[in-house]
Amino acid sequence: MRSVSVFGVTGSIGAQTLDLLRRAGGAGAFRVVALTGGRNLAALAEAAREFRAEVAVCADEGGLAELRERLAGSGVAAAAGAAAIAEAADRPADWVMSAIVGAAGLVPGLRALRHGGVLALANKESLVTAGPLLMAEAAAHGARILPVDSEHSAIFQALAGEEIAAVERIILTASGGALRDWPLERLAGATVDEALAHPNWAMGQRITIDSASMFNKALEVIETREFFGVEPGQVEVILHPESLVHSLVGFRDGAIMAHMGAPDMRHSIGYALNWPRREALPVARLDLAQVASLTFRAPDEARYPALRLAREVMARRGLAGAAFNAAKEAALDQFLAGAIGFMDMAAVVEAALEVLEPEMGPANLPQGLEDVLGMDHLARQRAGEIAARIAGGR
Repeated sequence: MRSVSVFGVTGSIGAQTLDLLRRAGGAGAFRVVALTGGRNLAALAEAAREFRAEVAVCADEGGLAELRERLAGSGVAAAAGAAAIAEAADRPADWVMSAIVGAAGLVPGLRALRHGGVLALANKESLVTAGPLLMAEAAAHGARILPVDSEHSAIFQALAGEEIAAVERIILTASGGALRDWPLERLAGATVDEALAHPNWAMGQRITIDSASMFNKALEVIETREFFGVEPGQVEVILHPESLVHSLVGFRDGAIMAHMGAPDMRHSIGYALNWPRREALPVARLDLAQVASLTFRAPDEARYPALRLAREVMARRGLAGAAFNAAKEAALDQFLAGAIGFMDMAAVVEAALEVLEPEMGPANLPQGLEDVLGMDHLARQRAGEIAARIAGGR
């Protein structure tokens, strides 16, 4: 029986992963080792009982007593806190879904790789902050990292049977998010609720706002370079409002391979779950006659400064990715709290990168875990200070 763990089970990706596991036989077909979640303890406990998990872990240590109560009599062990999540990753599993949002997913992902199984990576921040470290850990233990972001899954599938040396360019598509058709001058006043009104995808709060600011796509640009080993100049972004083409790969002979499908994350989750086979998935089939047309346009970097910052980070390398992601997360926290405006997020990140430049060391600095975590902590501090100054001047 195949053993699986799901980290981030109460989020959108985690819930859709459970849906596919359930449809494939649930607890009767899989040995579920560990399930972890955030604040939704009811959903975590319900999933742990349904799938008869060995252990359920909530991120907040303060939720342990409630989680234990909800799991009483089930035989499922309960634990809480970041250390407990990392320890859950120490439990061997054949297939692990890494769907914890943010830099918090790095340590459990690294530890899961040590068992030599498959890491289905939905946590793009891991590759952005510590790509070389993650890839080296996988190689050292004979593990396989499979992308779950729809864009990178599309690239991975388009590259099946191809040599990376034959790739001329990789084109990431972007919906543009909830505010893509707003006049530029209105963006500074966008509210959280307005940024959350995504026209195509049903995602969590943070990733939906990252989509509107294009910080999500900026992370994916960096992730593409780290995952596939291409040069920064080979990675492009194009706006595609319909979200039906998930990414494209252009080859040196002029051919372009495009991956298409309905905007449903179960495409990429299911591909990673069933790889190297393709199995039937409960997703909509495209009716191309009904679709009729597809549209594409170049992104305006005045509207989406995150894309320019991502290219600067790729050129800098070293600890720049860790600084970029941490500053982005801190800026997003401040926007969600109402302290800064929508366009202030990019200003905070850019200022933080400038301030942290002396702290990053050489661009070829070895990325040990302590280096990455240290920069993550420092960047959050600096970004918080910059955001406070912006908030004070409003």
